[in-house]
Amino acid sequence: MTAEVVFIISCAVIAYTYAGYPALAYVLSRIFGRPARRADITPKVSVIIAARNEERDIAAKIENALALDYPKEKLEIIVASDSSTDRTDEIVRSYESRGVLLHRQTVRLGKSAAQNQAVRVSSGEILVFSDATTKWHADSVQRIVRSFADPEVGCVAGQLLYADPTASGVGRGCSAYWSWEKQIRQSESRLGSLIGVSGCLYAVRRSCHRRLAGDMIDDFVIASEIHLQGLRTVYEPEALAIEHTNRRAVEEFRMRVRVIEQTMSAFHRYRWLLSLRQRMFAFQLISHKVLRYTIPLFLMTAYASNFLVATKDRLYAVTFSGMTLFYLAALAGWVLSRLWRPIGLLTIPYYFALANLASVVAFVKFLRGDSRVVWEPVRDAIGPNLERS
Repeated sequence: MTAEVVFIISCAVIAYTYAGYPALAYVLSRIFGRPARRADITPKVSVIIAARNEERDIAAKIENALALDYPKEKLEIIVASDSSTDRTDEIVRSYESRGVLLHRQTVRLGKSAAQNQAVRVSSGEILVFSDATTKWHADSVQRIVRSFADPEVGCVAGQLLYADPTASGVGRGCSAYWSWEKQIRQSESRLGSLIGVSGCLYAVRRSCHRRLAGDMIDDFVIASEIHLQGLRTVYEPEALAIEHTNRRAVEEFRMRVRVIEQTMSAFHRYRWLLSLRQRMFAFQLISHKVLRYTIPLFLMTAYASNFLVATKDRLYAVTFSGMTLFYLAALAGWVLSRLWRPIGLLTIPYYFALANLASVVAFVKFLRGDSRVVWEPVRDAIGPNLERS
């Protein structure tokens, strides 16, 4: 009986996390949703590009920023170099005559610290953050600032599109995962506030920006800081950014471990946000992030308890066989990807297993206090032009 109860509870948590919460958030957003008010405004904007040894891609990124369809007299472009040791700074300086500013962090302190210092020398009413390999559509800034016409909005997140030109198993899994994630973000935005943004394209009111701790991940913490000021972080799906997915599993795995471990550190620092006094924000945090990162525990308890009761009932035998086949499919996907073979339908179980294994490793690193403040980007070159359909 105990094994059956554990199995049922474990399966219920897994089902709620991956299907129940997205469905519930969608329904609630349709009943109680309050879209942000928009208007065609043109405040002074500072575009801050974080860079660490990006000599391969920084010129293309700057050209992309200079081509933005936004009043030039109201657009400031700053590259925040985190003590780059290659030709990144030299390339940025070659654009000084076109108004591009370089702010070099002389001591390597990490992405958040580099962004903090760049904010200090910026002058924009709205701060728009990006990565060096992200390519924006020409009207992305114009569209992302519209929601700041609503005084309740402190931060706006753009829509990230992943390009997967090599059709790798990791790339396809990442694209599928992100499509699911965007649906949740749309619901959360209408319902009240996002709990996280994409670091490749998000904007913050200057008056709302807070200096983030160097070991915090800005993608997650910025939404928490905005919430603590009584303001909203909303989603703008028409502000488009494109990045290439990772092609190799090891790169994707390392990236996910780093992001999850830093998010766990942020949970610890902002743990009061999980209290019932935070109401909807706490509900979203627990359902969207906390439960997702604990899923490996429930996967293990579900499999172990199902094994113990597999001979008691035909239904349990079927579910145990199904889980076993799913994990074997993930293993087969890993083997094929190592051989650079297409994995087709194995993409979902393969990426599912990779993401949850990353959560386990990140949790162990978090318990050990093994936090990575600095980052060493391992990226493909910037993608092709982004066309609006």
